[in-house]
Amino acid sequence: MADPTINKNDGQAPVEIALAPEVGTPRLTRREAMLQLLRVGGGAAGAAGVGVWLSEHSFRPVPDKAEQARRDHRTADNPQFPHLTVVQGGEPRALVQRALADLGGMGRFVGHQDVVVLKPNIAWDRTPEQAANTNPEVVAEVVRQCWQAGAKRVIVTDVSCNEPRRCFQRSGIQAAARAEGAEVLLPDPEMYREVDLGGVVLKSWPVFTPFLEADKIINLPIAKHHGLVGVTLGMKNWYGILGGERNRLHQQIHQSLCDLANFMLPTLTMMDCYRILLRNGPTGGNLEDVATKKTMVAGTDPVALDAYVAKAYWNLDAERLPYLHMAAARGLGTVDFETLAVKISQLG
Repeated sequence: MADPTINKNDGQAPVEIALAPEVGTPRLTRREAMLQLLRVGGGAAGAAGVGVWLSEHSFRPVPDKAEQARRDHRTADNPQFPHLTVVQGGEPRALVQRALADLGGMGRFVGHQDVVVLKPNIAWDRTPEQAANTNPEVVAEVVRQCWQAGAKRVIVTDVSCNEPRRCFQRSGIQAAARAEGAEVLLPDPEMYREVDLGGVVLKSWPVFTPFLEADKIINLPIAKHHGLVGVTLGMKNWYGILGGERNRLHQQIHQSLCDLANFMLPTLTMMDCYRILLRNGPTGGNLEDVATKKTMVAGTDPVALDAYVAKAYWNLDAERLPYLHMAAARGLGTVDFETLAVKISQLG
């Protein structure tokens, strides 16, 4: 069988990929090749070091009135760098380091004296091996990178579903983040403000104050199965900025997800796929439901990130995840990830 070859043009524009097939074998499209590389995971995607271009502060509360302010922390596109990067085959800190290097470095996203809030998933009273929360070493390395970029403060927080102290401790995130000098904030009933989210479904809702006062916000979700939606990825992670009765959001969950994504626009999304929860999410618990992929998917298009990972690991097309099309219709990104500049790197 002929070796596959990939044409490239130094990342200046989307390119075609050419995988030489045997006679009678259909050619892989750009989309199929991207998904095939991600599904391999772990460390067998290609030779070591391969890099493949596939295609291109505080707000004072107003009494008796909810704040009306969309939080837009997005970073402008730069044609020198990909929209998405997929890094495979390394340990969590190395995955973070390479993903950031591929995207232009943390200095592209965090500036001198910025107050940076990191939003991992710390929702559940689970250990890192159970893959219900973001890997603590991923969080710790992002903290370190923020300090190196000149951040004034680095805050790690989430509004947990289980008892917060247990979640923050047992996940390993509290200790790992503090070891790198971050402020770790547990949800506090006194630290919410009523905000008009401006959504179709989500109107006035209590939001945890750190997310309202940050200069930059980095979303650090873990890729997991979800019994109601199908998957919980980057946009679902925004549930953790809210107080109140969040179970009410499940009644119109796809519209709720889109409303939240439209309100909270991150500087950067870094999706932890070191371990993924394939089944029985979002809480998990059984190690047999966990797959080790040793992968990081990161970038500036949150819709494309969710679409890519959902298809690669759960074979879910955007048509089966209505929130993705809703978000794309609002201009938050594209479900057609194969049209973007994507860099795939292999470590080890």
